[in-house]
Amino acid sequence: MPSFDIVSEVDVQEIDNAVNQARKELGSRYDFRGSKSEILWDKVLLTILADDEYKLGALKDILQSKLHRRGIDIRALKYETPEKATGMSLRQKITLVQGIDKELAKDITKIIRDSKLKVQAQIADEKIKVSSKSRDELQECMTLLRGSETKIPLQYSNFRD
Repeated sequence: MPSFDIVSEVDVQEIDNAVNQARKELGSRYDFRGSKSEILWDKVLLTILADDEYKLGALKDILQSKLHRRGIDIRALKYETPEKATGMSLRQKITLVQGIDKELAKDITKIIRDSKLKVQAQIADEKIKVSSKSRDELQECMTLLRGSETKIPLQYSNFRD
């Protein structure tokens, strides 16, 4: 029976490349000369440090543009509220969304059920397994989910006949 998996994954190597590009641009920009702004990356959590609100926003824009150019969906980033760091500087943590949480998985399976397609969706850990007798039904399900608004980016993997 044909099936595929719905997952939400981010390519960590592409994020690493985008962070390195953003650091290079940060070092060469005139408005960041002499500031203590920086981007920290430890394979799970991104942290941006800036002197003030303006530089924090500019740093966020630089990072988002580099991530977008590398093909990373911005919805995969979860921004926390900026907090005060040493002196007058600000710190903002950005976490990467990996996997589909239970609440969102229930919402996605509800969208699939409400569409009246002849497919079965099962939640398995941090992914959703969708199966059907017809390949065309599975492709319609993918099209339906691409058109729907979700909080995180979705990828479709492990397509089997």
